[in-house]
Amino acid sequence: MPKLTVDGVELEVPQGATVLQAAELAGKEIPRFCYHERLSIAGNCRMCLVEVKPGPPKPQASCALPAAEGQEITTNSAMVKKAREGVMEFLLINHPLDCPICDQGGECDLQDQAMAYGRGGTRYEENKRAVTEKYMGPIVKTIMTRCIHCTRCVRFAEEVAGVEDIGAIGRGEGMQITSYLEGAVQSELSGNVVDLCPVGALTSKPYAFEARPWELKKTMGIDVMDAVGTNIRFDARGREVFRVLPRINDDVNEEWASDKTRYAVDGLLRRRLDKPYIRKGGKLVEASWDEAFKAIAKHAKTAGDKVAAIAGDLVDCETMFAARELLGKMGSTLLEGRQTGLAYDATNLAAVNFNSGFNGIENADVILLIGSNVRWEAPLVNTRIRKAIKNGAKVFAIGPEIDLTYKVEWLGDDAKILKRLPKKLSDALKDAERPAVIVGGGALAVEGVHGAALKLADKFNMVRGDWNGFNVLHFSAARMGGLMLGYAQPGGMTDIVAAKPELAFFLGADEVDFGQFDDCYKVFIGHHGDKGAHAADVILPAAAYPEKNGTYVNLEGRVQFSDKAVFAPGDAREDWSILRALSDALGHTLPFDSFAQCRAAMVAAVPQLAEEGVVSFDWSPPKLSDKPEGTLAYPIKDFYLTNAIARASQTMQRCSAELLHADDMLEAAE
Repeated sequence: MPKLTVDGVELEVPQGATVLQAAELAGKEIPRFCYHERLSIAGNCRMCLVEVKPGPPKPQASCALPAAEGQEITTNSAMVKKAREGVMEFLLINHPLDCPICDQGGECDLQDQAMAYGRGGTRYEENKRAVTEKYMGPIVKTIMTRCIHCTRCVRFAEEVAGVEDIGAIGRGEGMQITSYLEGAVQSELSGNVVDLCPVGALTSKPYAFEARPWELKKTMGIDVMDAVGTNIRFDARGREVFRVLPRINDDVNEEWASDKTRYAVDGLLRRRLDKPYIRKGGKLVEASWDEAFKAIAKHAKTAGDKVAAIAGDLVDCETMFAARELLGKMGSTLLEGRQTGLAYDATNLAAVNFNSGFNGIENADVILLIGSNVRWEAPLVNTRIRKAIKNGAKVFAIGPEIDLTYKVEWLGDDAKILKRLPKKLSDALKDAERPAVIVGGGALAVEGVHGAALKLADKFNMVRGDWNGFNVLHFSAARMGGLMLGYAQPGGMTDIVAAKPELAFFLGADEVDFGQFDDCYKVFIGHHGDKGAHAADVILPAAAYPEKNGTYVNLEGRVQFSDKAVFAPGDAREDWSILRALSDALGHTLPFDSFAQCRAAMVAAVPQLAEEGVVSFDWSPPKLSDKPEGTLAYPIKDFYLTNAIARASQTMQRCSAELLHADDMLEAAE
């Protein structure tokens, strides 16, 4: 490890570190525009200049200079100060004076660094150049005259998102960043370029001219659009969430977020349920909470213990726990969370968990995907697989061929392939040091696939002391938490229907086949007027995920807590409190009166939910049928419209229409 000095302070840095990283280890702030720790080094903004001895008597770009033994680095000399002022003056030659109307204002790297390192004036009087605007789709708004050519967006698109849709054309002053044919960027991660852009060239189109950053209250939360458990921040003003941004968590989402995570938030304003409703004469009519509870209590008396609870994809653990306790007092154990009909064995949670972890899958050297469109089911897991490929991993897949943004050896879509593995796959798994298999939702729907995958894991020694390469990829935020709380019948929804419940609680469950419950009194506790509300006999308006505290468990078994950012609209209430009030009306009072008490009772029942972090599940997989029969398909048909919030979002509707269904883009006059 090289030893060097930074501003007179001696320190040791890791082999391969750059001078910029060495300076930061010494606690020195180095300005930069093009450098980003998760992207390749470009070295083209020249803002990170420092003085290095031995070396030429001039400032050098620290981001691209390797740290070496005996270097003397100076970050605050007169030479460095003058050089940075010159670079900043050069960058501002063509930058427009847009700060008053620029959405980047208040959180702009160029603003901050111009104040800290700039001259305070310019010597250039020539006309500024102008660049025509580019079209990059419904997500990203472009004002390319502001662009300083840092190429962060280009490198992100190619290296992380895996789509080469953004690049540079022209040379010198004529250089422009563009999406080439000026079409929408075909990536479900395109919104990240807005965070990466250090100026106002790329901003959020749905958020344009909505608010300034200092007006917004910031609340830490967890995303529910998929099962990754992306760490996010809600930025809200009053009762409205204006935007969702990712938080840095190297173990989960690094610092990225999918476009659905970021931009489905406008769906929180539309199609909301804000009053209780009761179906009378075939029509839903407004009612009071008391009337709704009395109607449910009337049917509960005749239903006895024939009561069921079906959890949706977005609910928190506290809601599922409160419903479980209420049903327990009513004498029922009919709980199910796999609303679309999956019925895999969940007796051992390690056998339905993403055991490698997101960091771990980067170290796999052979990965077999079974019935999983990772790009849509978990976009941020897909970026980890791309990292594994950069480290030399080979990827094989069984399922319909799709573009996963990286090279895949496709083996077909017949599940029987798992019984007779092609020699190239068998040899690769046999020779691999860290083989991994990822079983998707499409695979779990086919009889025998889960068992065959478990047998593969055993045959190729995928599970051992230092490595567990068996992974199941859920795509519902509530799935792992629901399984831990017992929301899994042996036969799935088939068992629920066969029990012929006379009263059923649907906890935000919109994807259920409600035709199977025609003879059942249906109570929908949810936040959007979607499929569940349309089928319900009673609607109890609940809170969406930014409107309540909650515990969520992601697909790798990581427990995470989300905080309340805003209040629910109208008469809507937090789900646990609805169930607590309903328990009084039913004569089965639940033993808690606050969220803290509800959570404490849940932790007492399931201690694994007590603390944030990855839950350790013992590996004792069940003996299942390993004779797969059928064709694998992918469960998600439209990435942008997978849940009630996304379907209510105008931004997601437009993304779906334009990016997936090739509808023409709307002009301003339309």
